[in-house]
Amino acid sequence: MTKVKKFFIGSLVGFINGFFASGGGIVAVLSLKKFMKLEEKKAHATAIAVILPLSLASIVVYTHGGFGDFPYIVKASIGGIIGAFIGAKLLNKLKKEYISLGFGIIMVIAGIRMFFK
Repeated sequence: MTKVKKFFIGSLVGFINGFFASGGGIVAVLSLKKFMKLEEKKAHATAIAVILPLSLASIVVYTHGGFGDFPYIVKASIGGIIGAFIGAKLLNKLKKEYISLGFGIIMVIAGIRMFFK
């Protein structure tokens, strides 16, 4: 059953990341915690690792479909890599309660922005 759960979570995360161009990490973290019973830090670290190949696949599809602007992708990726490095370092230093609180706050802010856009 665990393989089926992993496959379903991966498929759902990939679909959401590819369709909305973001959000797969949120679903990954929540799914890994709830269904796979991973602890907070491992769920976040696993989600980060999963998002990389999903993002690369999305880049290929979007740029070949004429939707992506490759020079912009490269420039934005540099900032993303720097931010990911800083975030990963902080993840190792913060208590899980602070990680959950920060994650929840970001989700609420994102939800409010999406609702009013």
